[in-house]
Amino acid sequence: MRCHRRGTRMHRMRAHAQSGAAMKASISTIRRERGSGVFNALRDMAISYQFKPGERISEIELAGRLGVSRTPVREALARLVTEGFLVPCTRGFMRRPLDIQETLDLYEARVAIERECLRLALERASDAQIAEARAYLDTSRQMPPDTPIPALVELDEGFHLRIAAMAGNAELRRMLANINERIRFIRWIAMENVGRGSTQKEHRAIVQALAQRDGAGAERLLTGHIALRREQIVEAIKLGLARIYLPQEADAAM
Repeated sequence: MRCHRRGTRMHRMRAHAQSGAAMKASISTIRRERGSGVFNALRDMAISYQFKPGERISEIELAGRLGVSRTPVREALARLVTEGFLVPCTRGFMRRPLDIQETLDLYEARVAIERECLRLALERASDAQIAEARAYLDTSRQMPPDTPIPALVELDEGFHLRIAAMAGNAELRRMLANINERIRFIRWIAMENVGRGSTQKEHRAIVQALAQRDGAGAERLLTGHIALRREQIVEAIKLGLARIYLPQEADAAM
């Protein structure tokens, strides 16, 4: 009888422990999902310069807007510092300025990473992967003429990330994705001036060189496609600042 009661007590204790563990896991999942949602929202705001260059960011105001406590906001802002969008300041954070040299550095880093991805893709890409990239371009070419610029830039990033995937190096792909996010605003501005037709033509030429395993040709095409000269970056930043501070006037001028 005692053994039976002891066994029942142990069973209840185990059930209670399991229930407690499940509850903790559930709470942890909720917190993680909430934290991820807050980070994604704040990252989107940083990418689009809803935080103005050099603007100090209020945790309290953001927490109120997002309907969360200050803790996930503070954690997200600290992560955005690590990812290059914000800088610490006295008792808080501020948006990094739109800086010419930093933008040049990011474009140079992008060229270096994409060249290496291309080199590896020339060695490792399967015919099926190259065919899928061609199909992706066929689909993106069918997008209507009035497609918003952010959607066109997203399609462009998708093409380049496919080359990174062909390289078979997850770290290179991760670095490229981060740089894409940090220069996305400038690319929105540049895409408005470059136009969609030339971008599609250059993408097709790169895929053709890749299919032919033409390393020199593919690298030349890729570098010419993604590199921006200093004067182009200066102009894009000037237009970008107008878009940030004078949005209605900038839209009317474009």
